[in-house]
Amino acid sequence: MLKIKRVPTVVSNYQKDEASDESVGCGRNCLGACCLNGARLPLYACKKLEKSDAGEKLVISGEAKEPPVAFLESLVLGEWEDRFQRGLFRYDVTACETKVIPGKYGFVAQLNEGRHLKKRPTEFRVDKVLQSFDGNKFNFTKVGQEELLFQFEAGEDSEAQFFPCMPLDSENSPSVVAINVSPIEYGHVLLIPRVLDCLPQRIDHKSLLLALHMASEAANPYFRLGYNSLGAFATINHLHFQAYYLAMPFPLEKAPSNKMVTTVNGVKISELLSYPVRSLLFEGGSSMQDLSDTVSDACVFLQNNNIPFNILIADCGRQIFLMPQCYAEKQALGEVSPEVLETQVNPAVWEISGHMVLKRKDDYEGASEENAWRLLAEASLSEERFKEVYTLIFEAIGCSYQEEELEGTIAQQDNPSGSVNQKSNRTHGGPITNGTASECIVLQ
Repeated sequence: MLKIKRVPTVVSNYQKDEASDESVGCGRNCLGACCLNGARLPLYACKKLEKSDAGEKLVISGEAKEPPVAFLESLVLGEWEDRFQRGLFRYDVTACETKVIPGKYGFVAQLNEGRHLKKRPTEFRVDKVLQSFDGNKFNFTKVGQEELLFQFEAGEDSEAQFFPCMPLDSENSPSVVAINVSPIEYGHVLLIPRVLDCLPQRIDHKSLLLALHMASEAANPYFRLGYNSLGAFATINHLHFQAYYLAMPFPLEKAPSNKMVTTVNGVKISELLSYPVRSLLFEGGSSMQDLSDTVSDACVFLQNNNIPFNILIADCGRQIFLMPQCYAEKQALGEVSPEVLETQVNPAVWEISGHMVLKRKDDYEGASEENAWRLLAEASLSEERFKEVYTLIFEAIGCSYQEEELEGTIAQQDNPSGSVNQKSNRTHGGPITNGTASECIVLQ
């Protein structure tokens, strides 16, 4: 893996002449109109959405050059390391202990005692997936420009392009990559689509496709992007994805699956088997846009029906895992076991994917596959509820599904805790009505 601590060609917006010390705007150097005038940032424009070709070239400042290995990866990690050296993070994530939990699944445990103490608190309701953007609460226009790494956009050329210093255009809201000041892993960043448009935390077709562009452009299966909806432990109601490198497969990625349906555009949808959180896997399709649009349609359905969910974008954008969940609802109803509550772990996308961020040393030292399974299972929809949800998702995206009997009882026999994936009398996740499905985009 190529890592660079400095990217000499990158001129960041805060690398100013010594003579220009005057305070401008509000003095916080934020992304608001008060400070945006004259702000500049590198721009990475990825290649046009097509299947990647070996030996592609990157255009830098008008010259076609053979790119360094994984140029985008070097840019992300080099700029992230620069901010790390500047002391912009709330704690040193590189000092956090990490281990693989023994067992079949290979859950990854990290002891991160500082994150819950220093992470920004949630400022909105956790029982509503769709909420309006509130500019009075924290949002990414309030971050310092020094936290931004570069602009990222989907290009129109067959080659990726990199511009070391480009203006931030308030008239054409840029998508930016920024550090996560409360990181889970080295290189933890945020992708913020059209940051100045102040979009609330909800999936739309254009933004999810941009995230897939980034996953594809990174060209590294160990680089994943994740998304948390409101109610599924997003802590900021301003549209963003998270991303980082972890040089091992997530347990979610290794879980067996059973094909359920294939859309007219060739997107295959499968159900994960033998995993503590019932999930859907989307892959294939005639193009990456077909894959993205199908998942977006499913997410719009979940959002409109107030069902919280998480997304993991894996395998360079070729696989998307969709995980509807109900942990916050069960917690509010007092239905989460006291032992799990005591861990203070909120199962968001990374935890559900198998990267367990633990807050107490005792939990870390006593981490086991059974404990990880038990915690994650609290977030899963019941079997009955999950079936209801995916059936209506298929209707929303224009697919029909004829259920077939699966051979064996894989999910139950592989369950290390012996208490997961059983039918529940209660169905969490809010009501679903037949009328709401028509609000989703239906593929003809």
